[in-house]
Amino acid sequence: MQIPQLGQLAQIFTASAKQPLVGLDISSTAVKLLELSEHGSRYRVESYAVEPLPPNSVVEKTISDVEAVGEAIKRAVNRSGTRTKNIAVAVAGSAVITKVIPLQASLSDDEMESQIQLEADQYIPYPLEEVNMDFQVIGPSEGNAEQVDVLLAASRSENVDVRVDACELAGLTAKIVDVEAYAMEAAFSLIAQQMPDSGADKTIAVVDVGATMTTLNVLYDLKTIYTREQVFGGKQLTEEIQRRYGLSYEEAGMAKRQGGLPDNYVPEVLEPFKEAMAQQVSRSLQFFFSSSQYNSVDHIVLAGGSASIPGIDEMIHDKIGTPTSIANPFANMSLASRIKAQSLNNDAPALMIACGLALRSFD
Repeated sequence: MQIPQLGQLAQIFTASAKQPLVGLDISSTAVKLLELSEHGSRYRVESYAVEPLPPNSVVEKTISDVEAVGEAIKRAVNRSGTRTKNIAVAVAGSAVITKVIPLQASLSDDEMESQIQLEADQYIPYPLEEVNMDFQVIGPSEGNAEQVDVLLAASRSENVDVRVDACELAGLTAKIVDVEAYAMEAAFSLIAQQMPDSGADKTIAVVDVGATMTTLNVLYDLKTIYTREQVFGGKQLTEEIQRRYGLSYEEAGMAKRQGGLPDNYVPEVLEPFKEAMAQQVSRSLQFFFSSSQYNSVDHIVLAGGSASIPGIDEMIHDKIGTPTSIANPFANMSLASRIKAQSLNNDAPALMIACGLALRSFD
């Protein structure tokens, strides 16, 4: 979907307050939990954990087994050692409707809210009692000094409620429900610091290759301008390992991460998957070019679990001809003593959304 240019979207569905928060990303195969603190001008990683989910407890970013997800969150909390009980979670961009509407600049927040409630049914194809909704003023409307553009964001209540319920089962309170694309945008601001001109006036594609879904977020001048999800992910590699070597799904996933597979694994299984992933990135970019005025990007950043595959950045650079790097939002952060640097480094590309959510502590 096309996303209006805007800054870090203030929290979408609940009221914001500066408070310690843990970022919690619920993906198709794992829950990822991350807690940050601020020390002077630097962030510090205080705790984190990645906890696998039982198969099919989350299907294409929709929670189908709340109890199983709640148990996984509880295990992640215990493993991380965090004592913070308030969290920020996100819903997938495909579950959110966004619309920019012009309103009179002279209206107060309460008056804007009343006006939006009156007009919302024009933009939202569900009964209003079935949605969670919020808005944020973006800035003055072009061509009319008396109006402001307001971003309306809405999601079916069930998308929000099921995440809140899973957190409550783990003894946590969801204080913020954000949108994955905006959490990714927030985390990207940390990566942009590592780029020429800190990403200013640059068009950068962040390709998040998860277990079952690949999400392309394109940012211009650090603002999200486009996002699209496609069905493709690392699960295909796990299933091929499972089929080829007669392993269970869990054993295949373990072997994929830890190694120890036969010599023919790399040329016959891993390399074809890398080729397919490069093709998927190229295809995603072509969708973007065909639906926008852009015909190139300045840089590609790979995120998600599959970004950890050795050499995938070089392959995509060679195939597409665009400089490509692996996401690591923690490159300039300090680490608490209990954090294992090598483990965090390995997990970093998959922690982008959790990181963007954890940054909401400092809004």
